[in-house]
Amino acid sequence: MSLPNIWHHRKVADSSAKGCDLCYKTTTSVLVTPDKQDHFYVCAAHLKEVRFCKPIVDQAAIDAKKQKEKDDEIIAQAKKDYDEKQRKKREAEKGDDKDSKDKDKAKDSTAEAEKKDESKPKDQDKADSEKASQDEEPRVFELQRTFYQQRLNKKRQAEERKRQAEMSQRNRERLSIPSFFPAVPKDNI
Repeated sequence: MSLPNIWHHRKVADSSAKGCDLCYKTTTSVLVTPDKQDHFYVCAAHLKEVRFCKPIVDQAAIDAKKQKEKDDEIIAQAKKDYDEKQRKKREAEKGDDKDSKDKDKAKDSTAEAEKKDESKPKDQDKADSEKASQDEEPRVFELQRTFYQQRLNKKRQAEERKRQAEMSQRNRERLSIPSFFPAVPKDNI
C-alpha cells in the first residue's frame, strides 16, 4: 500500500482549523491524497513555495475552459447583433406610424435600456473575473522529494505504532488468562 505523491487542496470550515504542519499557524487548507489515505494541514502560502510543492496542471481542462470562453464571447456577440437588428426593425415600424417626437422618446428609452444592459454585464464580468481568479489557483500538487519522504515516514511510524499497540493488547489479554502460565508441579519425587 504505497502513498501516491498527488495531493488535492481542500478547504475546511473555520471551526475545523488546525495548525500547519510546517509553521504551526492555524489554517483551513488541507492537502489530501485522492484515495484519502493521508492528509495534513498546510498554509496556503506554503502551496506557492517552489521548494515545498509544485502544481500539477491539467492542460486539457485549461484548453476546455478557454474554448468555452471563446464560445461564450461568440454567443454574446451574436445575441447583441440580433438585438440590434430587432431594435432597428422596431424603430422602422414605429417610424412609419408615429411622429419624430415619438422617435426621440423611443430612442431615449432604448438608449437607457442599452445602458442598463451594458451595466449588468460589467457587474457579471467582475463577478466572473473574481470567480476565475479563485478557480485559477492550482488544486492538485506534487510534494517535493524531502517533504514526500517525511509523509511516508510519518505514515510508516503511525502504522508501526498501531501494530505495537495491537501486540501489547494481545499480550495483556494472554497474561490475564490463568492457564497461560504453566502450573507448578504437585508431585514430590
